[in-house]
Amino acid sequence: MPQRQLTGGRIRERRIALGLRQADLARDVGISASYLNLIEHSRRRIGGKLLLDLSAALGVEPSALTEGAEAALIATLRDAATAAPGVRPEIDGIEDLAARFPGWAEVLAERHRRVLSLERTVEQLSDRLTHDPYLAASMHEVLSTVTAIRSTAAILVDPREIEPEWRDRFHRNINEDAARLAESAQALVGYMDGAGKADAALSSPQDEMERFLTARAHHFAELEAEDPLPDGTIDALIDTAEALQSASAKTQGRAYLERYRSDALRLPLARLHDARAQAGSDDAASDPLFLAARLSVDPATVMRRLACLPQDPEAGGQTGPVGLVSCDASGTLLLRRPIEGFALPRFGAACPLWPLFAALNRPMTPIRRTLRQSGQHGRRFRTFAIAQPVGQTEYNTEPLFEAHMLILPLAQDSVAPRGPAQAEGPDAPREVGVSCRICPAEACPGRREPSILTDGF
Repeated sequence: MPQRQLTGGRIRERRIALGLRQADLARDVGISASYLNLIEHSRRRIGGKLLLDLSAALGVEPSALTEGAEAALIATLRDAATAAPGVRPEIDGIEDLAARFPGWAEVLAERHRRVLSLERTVEQLSDRLTHDPYLAASMHEVLSTVTAIRSTAAILVDPREIEPEWRDRFHRNINEDAARLAESAQALVGYMDGAGKADAALSSPQDEMERFLTARAHHFAELEAEDPLPDGTIDALIDTAEALQSASAKTQGRAYLERYRSDALRLPLARLHDARAQAGSDDAASDPLFLAARLSVDPATVMRRLACLPQDPEAGGQTGPVGLVSCDASGTLLLRRPIEGFALPRFGAACPLWPLFAALNRPMTPIRRTLRQSGQHGRRFRTFAIAQPVGQTEYNTEPLFEAHMLILPLAQDSVAPRGPAQAEGPDAPREVGVSCRICPAEACPGRREPSILTDGF
């Protein structure tokens, strides 16, 4: 069998895995990049010294690029053939397929490996759904409440007369059961959306980052010093963080801490505390635009500093809960500091009606709005949002924007909820959601998909 047809593909795979460019690898072995390109696409034979040089540059044995590669590919194809129920592939022709069409053989092998990986993931999720005690208890609560509502409703539709006192009692029972059902369903959806303790294998780098920041209450006293930091301070914080397990999470953590340190140098907590004390009112003390003008820094920096204040007010800390969410120009949520009563999605897209995304449409324009989330018992929040460029500004290059939204709770009131199209004025409460699939507002103009809260149960 012509081994060169598989060897070239293995050389290319190994080079890409190592992050090497064709030009760099070609220079290391003393050939041109164009000749290496022909080898990788099986248009030139390879053997002898050149094969030894390439295997040494790629850090593998020569057999891994020739016989070993062929054997591994053919073994994977055999597994794929035997795993296909109801199909009778030509087993005897596998070697010929791999030799004549190496690219298609690699595609089939990769698809087979992908199927096996997805099957394992489905098995893990199915096992969790089957054995998770919280899910079992929640589903039992939901089904029991539905049964109680149905039984009470059956009594009310009975044609026989019911005493007014009993009828009122049945109405009250249905109302209470319906409220309990809504709470149980929302709790179940929140858990399924990642609010519960997920398996470590299902944890994402963003989950690790959130656990890291939550454990420190988003505040790092080690980075607040006005004097130069001791060497390795940020490295030590990353290395000792138990929540940061993956390399991606550690990279995100390092970027966050470096920005935190930069913000601390530009706006020390002592200056922020003094500006808030001199603001004259609680509203001004939490208004990022007002504070930015007083402190000669940008509003986004003020938002981040307000969200990482220590909990002790006497130490310049916050006097109430503060939430913060940020996103990049694609709308992907980068940072979330949750606040009670204003839910933030852990997976998928957030509500498109948030001022966070409106700020991306109007860069450098500060936005202030009062919000009320659907299904959150009418609680109101004052939000401030702005989109600012990040990174170094260069000639003839469009800036890359990042948006921030600060979330502050307001006192409860008795104003009836308004729909998105009914909000009036900048201070009128506007009803928004969390994400479409767990938002009960059916008539929302920004809905992308049906809600499982209204259609799924």
